[in-house]
Amino acid sequence: MQLGFVSAILPDLSLEEVLRFAAETGFDCVEVMCWPVGKAERRYAGVTHVDVGSFDAAAAAKVKKLCDETGVAISGLGYYPNPLAGDEVEAATYVRHIEQVIRAAGALGIGRMNTFIGRDPKKSVDENWPRLLSTWRPLAKAGEREGVRIGIENCPMLFTADEWPGGKNIAVSPAIWRKLFAEIDSPNLGLNFDPSHMVWQQMCYLKPLRDFADKLFHVHAKDARVDRHRLDEVGILAHPLEYHSPKLPGLGDVDWGRFFSVLGDVGYDGPVCIEVEDRAYEKTLELRKKALRQSGAYLRQFIG
Repeated sequence: MQLGFVSAILPDLSLEEVLRFAAETGFDCVEVMCWPVGKAERRYAGVTHVDVGSFDAAAAAKVKKLCDETGVAISGLGYYPNPLAGDEVEAATYVRHIEQVIRAAGALGIGRMNTFIGRDPKKSVDENWPRLLSTWRPLAKAGEREGVRIGIENCPMLFTADEWPGGKNIAVSPAIWRKLFAEIDSPNLGLNFDPSHMVWQQMCYLKPLRDFADKLFHVHAKDARVDRHRLDEVGILAHPLEYHSPKLPGLGDVDWGRFFSVLGDVGYDGPVCIEVEDRAYEKTLELRKKALRQSGAYLRQFIG
């Protein structure tokens, strides 16, 4: 396995600076954010370390040179919008950019990009499903043409009132993954698995590693702490951030020793990228760098 981090937490730095920091701190890889240039629509979004909107052979050569010079690989290109948004014009814009990210990943020879399936939060799973298929069958084919595997993160995007009641990402559970992979039978559509989202949904985060071993394309290392006293106060029907907090690996409820043990058992040998969304480490660039150093030091005991 290769230990890395998600570049979204370092929006202040250029791609070169991100890769040099990764090299200096002993990371193997970085998942590089590829949002369209412009204003962020939410926390951890809007970060552009590779601009795929103007990506050409010269841009690809520059990125490859930086990777060669620093010795740090790109684990995948990341872009996490809602391609099934209720506003279909908005959704179409996201889909076009996903296609651009796929092409850029192909041009770079990376072979991975990570994103969300999306969801209209005001509709049920069944009501969303026809649009899901019509949107994602062509995107999976695009991945096949470019030799790029698409890792779908299992984050529900259901945290606050604007995402209520269904959340903005439908691919959140084993039952939905089975249906998704059965109806879009593509070797290039799989998972970017994050155990923290299983924790606050009160689901096992180890069993999916075994059940979907062949679909594990990329892994996020983020922890979550369920605050039981808050959960007892507000209940599971409250907005999820009312009873849980994203944390650095080792500061939440994930048993990382068991997690890496099962990852090894199922033969996973890909990237594991730290995703920092811990508010206790967000106030300054130095704190965010500290979060990556601390998380890296903690996880290396399991990767070696």
